[in-house]
Amino acid sequence: MIDNTTEKKDNSNSKEKVLLVINCLQGGGAERSVLTLGQGFHELGYDVHILRFKSKVAYELNDDITYHQLDLNDYNSIPTKSLRYWYFAKVLDRYVLKEIGTPILTLANLDKADMVLRHSSLPNIAHVIRNTISKKIELFRSQGKKANDKRLSNIYSRHPCICISKGVEKDFQATLGVMNTTTIYNPIDQRQIVQLASEFEPEFDSYIIHVGSFKTQKAHEVLIRSYAKTRKTLPLLLLGEGVLLASMKELVTSLGLDNRVHFLGFQKNPYPYIQKAQFMVLSSVFEGFGRVIAESLALGTPVISTDCPSGPSELLPPHNLVPVGDIDTLAKKMDEAMEKADTYQSSFDKELSPINIAQQYIDFMRTNG
Repeated sequence: MIDNTTEKKDNSNSKEKVLLVINCLQGGGAERSVLTLGQGFHELGYDVHILRFKSKVAYELNDDITYHQLDLNDYNSIPTKSLRYWYFAKVLDRYVLKEIGTPILTLANLDKADMVLRHSSLPNIAHVIRNTISKKIELFRSQGKKANDKRLSNIYSRHPCICISKGVEKDFQATLGVMNTTTIYNPIDQRQIVQLASEFEPEFDSYIIHVGSFKTQKAHEVLIRSYAKTRKTLPLLLLGEGVLLASMKELVTSLGLDNRVHFLGFQKNPYPYIQKAQFMVLSSVFEGFGRVIAESLALGTPVISTDCPSGPSELLPPHNLVPVGDIDTLAKKMDEAMEKADTYQSSFDKELSPINIAQQYIDFMRTNG
C-alpha cells in the first residue's frame, strides 16, 4: 500500500529537487545525518524530500523538508527479496515522478534503500556508504548470517558510491572491487548542536559519557571492563538502547559498578549531556565516520576513542586513540582524562558544515551524473 499522505511544506515547483531515501528515521547516526544533510541542501536552495519505508521517527522533523512514506512491508507477500525489491523500486519510481517530480540527485542510505534503488530508473542515484563494509561482513558471518560479496558488488556497481570517510572508501574498494567512489564526510551542524545543548541542564555534574546503540559494533563490554580498572573518580553515563542492553546491565552488576555506571536510555537530544561531560569515550570495533566524535568536538568536549576502522583517526590526533579491544590502555587513558581532560582536547573542523557538505554532493553529481 502506498501512503500518499506526505508531510509537506510550501515549495516552489521551479526549484531543483533532491531526494534522500532511508528505511526509517529511528534513533541512529545515519538517520540524524540524513536530516542534517537535508538541511544543507535546503540552505543551498533545493527542494528537499526524504522518503522512508517505515513510519518510525525518533527525531524532530525539520519543517524545511518534505517527508514521504512508502511501506515496504506491504509487499512482503512477494515470495523472494530480490523480486520484492525490484517490484518496490518500480512502485517508488512511479510515486516519486508523480508526487515529487524528477530529482537532480537521489541518495540511498543504508541497506534496504540500497537494495531497492539498485533497481530504480531515477536519474543521478548514488549510494551513501556509511560503514566499514569488510567489518560489517565479518560481523554478519560471526552471527551466522549470510553475506555474499559478489551480490554486494552487483548491488553497488550500478551507481556511484559516496563513502563517509576515507577509511570506508579504501575498505569498500578493497572488499568489493567497486571503484566508482568518492569520500564526503558526514555533515555536522555545529550551530544547531550548540543551541540544542542549552535546552536543559543534565542531572549529573561531572562524568564520562558514551553515546551509542547497545550492539556488538560498539563494544560496550570493553568500555565497562576498562572503566572497572580505573580509579572511577567520575561516574560513567551510557546513552542508548539496543539488543545488548540487558547483558551490559548484568555485567555492570557483576563488577559491582551499579552506583558508578548509569544507563540513561535513548535520548532524542543527547547534546546537553555531551556538552557537560568531562570527556566522551568510544570503544567501537568499527565505525563508518564516528559522528558522535565530531559532535563532541563541536561542543568542545574532549574525546578518547579506539583506533578502529574507520573514522576516528580522521577526526582525532594519535594521542586520543587506543588499539581496538585494549582494555588496559583504554583504562589508563580514561584515568588520565579524569584527572586532566584538556590533555585530550581537539578542534572541530568547520568544513563539516551542512551547506558545505551538501555542496560537495552537488559537485559530485554534476561531475558524475
